[in-house]
Amino acid sequence: MTAGTTIRRLLVANRGEIAVRVIRACRELGIESVAVYSDADAGAPHVAAADRSVRVGPSPAAESYLSIPRIIEAATSAGADAIHPGYGFLSENATFAMACADAGVTFVGPPPSAIMKMGSKIEARRLATDAGVPVVPGETPADQSDDGVRTAVHRVGLPALIKASAGGGGKGMRTVRAAPAIDESIQAARREALAAFGDGTLYVERLVDSPRHVEVQVFADTHGHAVHLFERDCSTQRRHQKVIEESPSPAVTSGLRDRMTQAAVAAARAVGYVNAGTIEFLVDSRRAFYFLEMNTRLQVEHPVTEQIAGVDLVRAQLLVASGAPLPWTQADLVQRGHAIEARVYAEDPAQNFLPQAGPLTEYREPRWPGVRVDSGAAEGSDVSIYYDPLIAKVIATAETRDLAIARLAAALRDFHIGGIRTNLAFLVAVLESDAFRRGDVDTAFLDREGAAVAQSSVVSHQSQVDSHQSRVVSHRAAQGLPQYDPWNGRDTVRAAAPATRPPRRRAGGSLAGALTAPMPATVLKVHVHPGDRVKKGDTVVLLEAMKMELPVRAPADATVAAVLCREGDLVQADSTLLELR
Repeated sequence: MTAGTTIRRLLVANRGEIAVRVIRACRELGIESVAVYSDADAGAPHVAAADRSVRVGPSPAAESYLSIPRIIEAATSAGADAIHPGYGFLSENATFAMACADAGVTFVGPPPSAIMKMGSKIEARRLATDAGVPVVPGETPADQSDDGVRTAVHRVGLPALIKASAGGGGKGMRTVRAAPAIDESIQAARREALAAFGDGTLYVERLVDSPRHVEVQVFADTHGHAVHLFERDCSTQRRHQKVIEESPSPAVTSGLRDRMTQAAVAAARAVGYVNAGTIEFLVDSRRAFYFLEMNTRLQVEHPVTEQIAGVDLVRAQLLVASGAPLPWTQADLVQRGHAIEARVYAEDPAQNFLPQAGPLTEYREPRWPGVRVDSGAAEGSDVSIYYDPLIAKVIATAETRDLAIARLAAALRDFHIGGIRTNLAFLVAVLESDAFRRGDVDTAFLDREGAAVAQSSVVSHQSQVDSHQSRVVSHRAAQGLPQYDPWNGRDTVRAAAPATRPPRRRAGGSLAGALTAPMPATVLKVHVHPGDRVKKGDTVVLLEAMKMELPVRAPADATVAAVLCREGDLVQADSTLLELR
């Protein structure tokens, strides 16, 4: 640390890869790190990486990582003089930032006033407008009842987005194109917002069709300095969840970059911002841009900015929170090369991206020049049903975009994860698609073409698996070795033959009239009773896992014979939820 700084012991109020990332920065600066963990994370890698750790509660986030009293108590008991919130959870919670100040603990982030102003969509839009930044039409209704939000949707007009006012990451967001879908979308968005952020406040925004999502990294200190660190393109997203991010954006010209970055810095100054933040824009086909929102925290995709700008954003966060000036001026910052990040999720693209949970029986990260892996996982660690299914982020940097794409695809092919299904093959298929290679994608690209891309990735992945198995069988046979059965994990002495495979379970599948849980989950809502008639496609049970809602639908017109679950139940994979006849 530099002379005069005050942070000596930092509590990281988060988990997973971002917790590991912050702990690494602490180690470089000589700051002692304190991890927090829920019961589900007692043996997690971020706990082992820290200098010390504190339990903060049971597995559900609402009782641990989202509990302000428990996080503050952990910081106090550990003697921490600062808290880094990471992203998600309490990172954009002004009440939490104020609780830190009340406890005499430095909050590594913006002042509570900036969080409140940008957390209020109405206030954020007013500030952006006053700063000369164009905004997308929308409103946060004062009446937060279903009726109040419904009225706001009609005022804003369809198509519209119903969004969680607190937080981001695609959680608590629903697209509404027709009036009959409004009520269900409001309720689903509110439930997800409460589960992810502890705040069910909703915001309504007019949907801009086929835009690009381009955001600008900004950074400010307490000495009057504010800079931008160029843009990131996050248009490759599925259901509003970012999948691949890159910098520079293939769609941004130098003139557009100048206008957007100047607008972003103006918006940050208008709110009195301090520390790292992101101004998000939508860019339409005419290259017009609109202020979307400000994320008053570090972003998941911050590594691509670090790679092309040659900076350490977390280190800068800690320095600025300690009262130091920014470590660079605007003139110091230049874009170098191209960086692309892919998010590796525990999910099954072949089953509509159904989240996966369970132990990682194999975990080997790629080790390539120009490739960075940010992860909070290790072989033997568990992907829990209680949190986001993000396993790791893989970032490739190269002189050109084409080379960065090729380098990232090669690294993803060399990433070996066993025990659960992942989206690795899907990510490679996206990177190698013609549209992505051309840089010709918008925010709806994967929602339109994701199913086809997913299917091609499944075929490609199976071909690679079969080829690999064939080589292994041939090699072991030539060496006179017993054959290895990859499906039960042991050597066998039976004749070499292709393994017979984990029949694929369908989401909310049914056998002999039984509807089963596709994965371990919590029962949020039971929509039917014994004797009820249901039609094919009706949602009969709503599950929640990994901060996502999973509707279980009737496979055919039927009568409910028995309901075998209750709201609040934790059900295991393949558990029978109800029976139909």
